[in-house]
Amino acid sequence: MVRPESAVDSSAALKSPPSKLSPKRFYGFLAAAEMVTWALLIFAMIMKYGADQPAFVRIFGMIHGVVFIAYGLVTLFVWANERWSVSRGILGLATAIIPFATLPFERSVLRRGLLSDTWRLAPGGDEPTGFIEKIQATALRSPWIAAVAGIFLVAAITTVLLIIGPPGGNK
Repeated sequence: MVRPESAVDSSAALKSPPSKLSPKRFYGFLAAAEMVTWALLIFAMIMKYGADQPAFVRIFGMIHGVVFIAYGLVTLFVWANERWSVSRGILGLATAIIPFATLPFERSVLRRGLLSDTWRLAPGGDEPTGFIEKIQATALRSPWIAAVAGIFLVAAITTVLLIIGPPGGNK
């Protein structure tokens, strides 16, 4: 028997579909990218010290640095969305420092059901309660503006760190 249009569950129409760039997908992408850039940086260091080819360190070091910063910012964003504990959030940030640790951490929180298919504070979702949640809700209302702001934030942090100097100095 075919159900008439009026009999369709109205609550299904109110639920938003999973975001194409959900916390689960966004965090997974950045965790994998951070791990790949670690591999590039390690390759560059092998080339520098094993084959006297230091140019790779400058290139792959910059790529890794930018992805490292982006991963940190996205970790903060997802931490707020998922309401992770302080220890879990700090562990998420710390995994960026340990080569190849971001993807295992991401898989661990994914297995525990701590990465969602939707943004909690997106329009129509939870009401933001604190300063960080209000920033996140604003970003989720205007994702293109938030993406541009995120790119500028990563660029600004990268610039400040480059002014301070590269890790280990200019050896």
